[in-house]
Amino acid sequence: MSSRVVRGRAFTAERAWGALDIANLDGTTVRLHWTDQPYVWHVNDGQEVFVVLDGEVQMHYRDGGEERQVLLGVGDLFYAAVGCEHVARPRGAARILVVEREGSV
Repeated sequence: MSSRVVRGRAFTAERAWGALDIANLDGTTVRLHWTDQPYVWHVNDGQEVFVVLDGEVQMHYRDGGEERQVLLGVGDLFYAAVGCEHVARPRGAARILVVEREGSV
């Protein structure tokens, strides 16, 4: 397939954090996730870009040993550098575009 249109607001998954693979750019994946449940605290082994396409997500992250949080709405993004410990907690259903190294947590 050379191109396609993805209607992000219409995407749902059978389980929380289910994903639709959009592209693999030489080892960097672009995936659309649907969730209505929090993820788990984790640290990626590479950089991550997290973009809220629909809904709201409370992003918790640790910076200098302190836990911080920010509410992300439609169009907001969160950048996690290598080693950034974080967890996403949606408020209701949310759709999130995640760009990260293939096979990352």
